[in-house]
Amino acid sequence: MERLLDFNLSDEEFLPLLEQTVSLLYSSVDSTQRNAAQATLTKLKEHPDAWIRVDKILDRSNDPSVKFFALQILENLIKYRWKTLPRETCEAIRNYIVNKVIELSSNDEFLSREKVYIGKLDLILVQIVKQEWPMNWRSFVSDIVGASKSSMSLCENNLYILQLLSEEVFDFSRGEMTQSKVLELKNQFNAEFLSIYQLCQLVFDQAAELQKSRPTLINTALKTFERFLSWIPLGYVFETQVIESLLRFFSQSRFRNAALRCLVEVATIQADAYEDRLRFLFVTLMEELYQIIPPDTDIASLVDKSSELSIEFITNLALFLSEFFKSHARLLEDNGSNGRALLLGMEYLIKISMVGDTEVFKICLEWWRKLASELYRGFQYNPLDSSTSSNERLQFYGPILSSVRRIMISRMAKPEEVLIVEDENGEIVRETTKDTDTIALYISMKETIWCLCLFDPVDTMNIMLEKLSLQLNGTEWSWHNINTLCWAIGSISNALSEQEERKFLVTVIKDLLHLCEMKRGKDNKAVVASNIMYVVGQYPRFLQAHWKFLKTVVNKLFEFMHETHPGVQDMACDTFRKIVEECSREFVVVQQGESKPFIMEIIENLQDIISDLEPHQVQAFYQAVCRIVYAFPNAEMKNQLVLELFHLPNSSWESILYQASQDQQVLQQRDVMKRLVSILRTNSGAATYLGSFYMIQLRRIFSELLSCYSAYSEMIFQAVSNLGVFATKTADVRLMRSVKKEILKTLESFFDAVDKSERKVVETEFIQPLLEPILSDYYRNIPEAREPETLSLFASITSYMGDMMPVTMVRYIFKSLFNVTLEMIKNNFEDFPDSRFHLFRLLRAIHQHTFSSLFQLDEDPSVAESEFRLVINAILWAVKHTERNIAETGLQTLSELLKNVDSSSYQVYFYKTYFQLILNDILVVLTDTLHRPGFKYHVQILLHLFTVVHGYIKEPIWKEEEAMQASQSGVVFHSNYDYVSWYLRVLLTSAFPNMSRSQIENVVQGMLQAQDEKILKNHLRDFLVQTKEFSSGDNSELYYEDGGANHQGTLNDQLLLLLPSQSSSAVYPTNSSHT
Repeated sequence: MERLLDFNLSDEEFLPLLEQTVSLLYSSVDSTQRNAAQATLTKLKEHPDAWIRVDKILDRSNDPSVKFFALQILENLIKYRWKTLPRETCEAIRNYIVNKVIELSSNDEFLSREKVYIGKLDLILVQIVKQEWPMNWRSFVSDIVGASKSSMSLCENNLYILQLLSEEVFDFSRGEMTQSKVLELKNQFNAEFLSIYQLCQLVFDQAAELQKSRPTLINTALKTFERFLSWIPLGYVFETQVIESLLRFFSQSRFRNAALRCLVEVATIQADAYEDRLRFLFVTLMEELYQIIPPDTDIASLVDKSSELSIEFITNLALFLSEFFKSHARLLEDNGSNGRALLLGMEYLIKISMVGDTEVFKICLEWWRKLASELYRGFQYNPLDSSTSSNERLQFYGPILSSVRRIMISRMAKPEEVLIVEDENGEIVRETTKDTDTIALYISMKETIWCLCLFDPVDTMNIMLEKLSLQLNGTEWSWHNINTLCWAIGSISNALSEQEERKFLVTVIKDLLHLCEMKRGKDNKAVVASNIMYVVGQYPRFLQAHWKFLKTVVNKLFEFMHETHPGVQDMACDTFRKIVEECSREFVVVQQGESKPFIMEIIENLQDIISDLEPHQVQAFYQAVCRIVYAFPNAEMKNQLVLELFHLPNSSWESILYQASQDQQVLQQRDVMKRLVSILRTNSGAATYLGSFYMIQLRRIFSELLSCYSAYSEMIFQAVSNLGVFATKTADVRLMRSVKKEILKTLESFFDAVDKSERKVVETEFIQPLLEPILSDYYRNIPEAREPETLSLFASITSYMGDMMPVTMVRYIFKSLFNVTLEMIKNNFEDFPDSRFHLFRLLRAIHQHTFSSLFQLDEDPSVAESEFRLVINAILWAVKHTERNIAETGLQTLSELLKNVDSSSYQVYFYKTYFQLILNDILVVLTDTLHRPGFKYHVQILLHLFTVVHGYIKEPIWKEEEAMQASQSGVVFHSNYDYVSWYLRVLLTSAFPNMSRSQIENVVQGMLQAQDEKILKNHLRDFLVQTKEFSSGDNSELYYEDGGANHQGTLNDQLLLLLPSQSSSAVYPTNSSHT
């Protein structure tokens, strides 16, 4: 196979060998052979002279895989090395591909049989066009249009090429071409579009004949024109017969979808000057649609059952109606034919909204949400004035809105849910789902139905109560139906007046309780019960105003907490939490008819309430109760309540520790460790919600926490000493580590929540005592036994203490954690991912909150300087990390560090020492495709560095040897700007030998002269495109527009002259979405 790389090999020998190697790659069962073939083909493809054999391969080989491989070689040449080729070679390759495309696409049999191959050739031709047009191939458009008239098959393929070119220029050009090149191609496309338009119109005009002889040509022309509609001047759309042609094709089933996709594009155009044409389009389309789908058609039941109502057609129709309404509905809001057409279109969209496909429903929902929000804004300002235009719109849309309400209620999406999952030790923990498609759908639907309820609460309530009655009588009973109904009922909270809400909710809860009693089977009862809990949790205003009802609901939830049917206890705990979030005050005051606040009653009965709950449910319950306790107005009483609340877990805690004091083996029992984990999780959650008021509980258990931590640390240390790294994988050690982790998390939760006014007390009582046991444990352990939560804890401590943190403490933390963690992670980007992330969180916390200590990490100045260099190297290492969140943390840290440096006394030292290092590494990640997500931070940091050298730092930041090196080429540094300009030229010339001297010069000037982030972003995007291309000395084409301003003016003038017009004085506005 290696002989393939011998370019002295004759074509007759080369081709069979290539076919054999490709065959091995795709067909061999031997992985060694496949890998060898892949390696050889990759080397061949990357060889700069491989393209020389492409024409022979394409002409002589019959193997499609071999041909595609050859086209990959050619594509790489065109994209990256085209500018290095002599002009005659470029023209020869161009002519070869053009002739090949014509040869194959002129023959119907070839076009059908070799469709995929010809498609790839078309793509190659488009890549050539992007390089050659217009400068070196001015006749391209006239060539392709002229050739299209010689053959229908050629015309069809040429239209496809124009479609591809439009996509490449207007849709996919970002990151592939410089902005000046993209603008040039767009302008050229506009300037020469008349002949392209005429070609499409020619096909449209001959449709009567073509639909019999070549219908595929019409569909191709429609698909091509669809791509043009997003950017062509509006005159081509509205001052020609295009709309009439599209409507004519819409009436014919075989062209309907293609025509409708074009009309979708038209519907999105903002064109105030053509309102009459838009009205004509919509009214005529509705007349056609009336014939195709009678208004009484049940669209949802017919979708996919007939070719007329395919899901593709319904999707396109939904898009057209939704987009047209979003952009132009107001044009049609009258009592005449326009209004009737509008309402008919809305009726169709209502029927489409009932189609089961979720994506189709989302399209419809976009319009219903926009309509509801528009009407809400008008209603909000004039809720009582029936003469206003907003209320006239409400009346106009009244019947439609009632139908939309029914749809929203029947299709209501599932709200946020709490998942119950197992952790690594088999313990149950709760996770809340966020940012899913379902949650996004729920939010959109909730906003829509909430607004719709506001306009007509009576209609909304009547629909909901009607559907609830159908649940009661069994007509529509199903789990799905009762769920969606109750989710919808919950979504209109606060849309009703208090009086309406009270009457409505009492009826709903009464009916649901009755339904729960009626239903047989635990599953059915559990579903209804969960919905009762959900509904009451969504109406805090009602609960706040009706204490007895609230108390009844909460007591009912406490009953549900004893129900062991799957899901009921979780739902009860979750509903209790939601109620507490909104109604905590009601629990801490003495209500009418009560002798004490309800929270006291809850704590008194705590043992009974939680007796049947699982540990994760107990933790959720405690968090909710802590919210209530925090709301208690009296601080002294609040502390007392905390102690009473923790009586149960503290008793269990003390019992375990007492037994351990008699026999430490107790701590190694698995059930004991699980109980400790549960108790600690309860404390951790409580600390989050109690803040400073958790301190009284922490004081009570703090010394035992540290003792427990040290005991488990010693056990793990001994286990590792006996079994080595394997010990960390055993179930017992994993449980021991879980206890340690939860102790660390409890402490971290406290430091995250405690008030900063308590810093002195917190430092003395808690921070100083924990330093030695926790830091020494981390330092002495093997890497596999170190807890990443230690790093996270000290990041929180650093953030909490801020500028009150003693330098000695920062040094202790740094020396205990930093170097040993760096040793763990420095060899690759994969090991210990949590430790990596938290290490950089710690670094960021130190520089954010105690910046000056970074320069004092040791008493010895020389050692402190070495430590600081280590910090900078670590930050830059994070910047280069392939894990996105770590790289982002590194970039944020570096950006903030530079700002802190600028306002410090270390400025000159820092930039003289680290400017070049930082610049180098940021340029490395900037040009690495794996780091594209950090682009905005790269720009910010580079702009900061370049701003510094604009006279901001007067002292030289260059080294003496660099000045001597520069002087050898006649460069003298008069300022830091001169130095950085020289350094960048040298660096980029070395890094990108494919770029010419003039390109490098322009890149460097653009970087250093950028005034803001936007300018620098655009310049760097162009730079990144150029780094991928090899270039010859002549780069005028790259700056064609800069050197051809007069020519551009001529193009713009030509554009106006060439546009089609119904009057000689017509000047067409530019479609705002086309730029």
